[in-house]
Amino acid sequence: MKLNVNLPRTPYDIVIEKGVLSKTGQWVKQLWQPQKIVIITDNKVGSLYANKVKFSLEDAGFDVSVFDFLHGEAQKNLTTVNKAYAFLVQQGLTKSDGIVALGGGVVGDLAGFVASTYMRGIHFLQIPTSLTAQVDSSIGGKTGVNTSFAKNMVGTFTQPDGVLIDPETLKTLGHRELIEGMGEVVKYGLIEDLELWQELQQMDGSPESILDHAESIIYRSCEVKRKVVVEDELDNGVRLHLNFGHTIGHAIEATAGYGKVMHGEAVAIGMVQLSRVAESKGLMPAGITQVIIDMCAKFGLPTDYEPWDTEALYKALTHDKKARGKTIKTVIVPELGSAAINQIPIDEMKEYLEK
Repeated sequence: MKLNVNLPRTPYDIVIEKGVLSKTGQWVKQLWQPQKIVIITDNKVGSLYANKVKFSLEDAGFDVSVFDFLHGEAQKNLTTVNKAYAFLVQQGLTKSDGIVALGGGVVGDLAGFVASTYMRGIHFLQIPTSLTAQVDSSIGGKTGVNTSFAKNMVGTFTQPDGVLIDPETLKTLGHRELIEGMGEVVKYGLIEDLELWQELQQMDGSPESILDHAESIIYRSCEVKRKVVVEDELDNGVRLHLNFGHTIGHAIEATAGYGKVMHGEAVAIGMVQLSRVAESKGLMPAGITQVIIDMCAKFGLPTDYEPWDTEALYKALTHDKKARGKTIKTVIVPELGSAAINQIPIDEMKEYLEK
């Protein structure tokens, strides 16, 4: 299966195919001239897949080396970025060379940021290996790293030259890592795709059902993301719909300590918390919060978090990228399968954080 992200300046394809990881070299050869390539990965994914990808690229005529860093959200920072820069310099990478991001969302965000800033930008490719990365973070050109103030506070908009998705990599994820990706999938059904929502309703919620439906739910999620990115590449309008649950979710990730609450888990909690308050204000239909809770619970996603510190969450939230002056744009779901922007004074967000 293939989707085209048909942006006017930087179009590229998303390829979704079981077993395609072993064909990486053939894929890259269609996109790039012979050159040096650095695979950026983490030690966990690297131990599973780096050699397979490296050998495939070398067979296709590329000069390949691997930079890996410790697995986890806590490593997605400027310290790791500086280590990556040093490695690229050591390998002699120039403006005509490239980076391949091999891993989950942390790897993709960090590798994309490195590629977009090294020598003011070299080209890169995304090979996402987690469900969260395959359905969301590898597509659309957002790169970034965390700071002590907020998640993804430092970053760029830079599109990859392509995205290669092998659903077979999901089989090597841990149970929690697989489940957390469903936070983003549930979000896509809620904000845009009723057919995806209906498919989720038909699934029994087990890891086996996720793997059985992987190609379909990845394709449908990517289609929503593709459509929104093409319409609003720089996140000023409709692309904000993708942030349903993220405003509160990112604050949870930052205050808990990066990596303690996984991204998809935080999104699920954020969707539930925001919906509960928005429903009470008449901004979302009666009963929708329970519908979201039931769907999240079916797949094993958390719908609450303790200890809940309203003041700490609010402080983290004021650094959110969706804040504009004294207002912030939140996303609501006025009915299943659609989303809308709800711009409010930023101090009103305290109401959305009250239990």
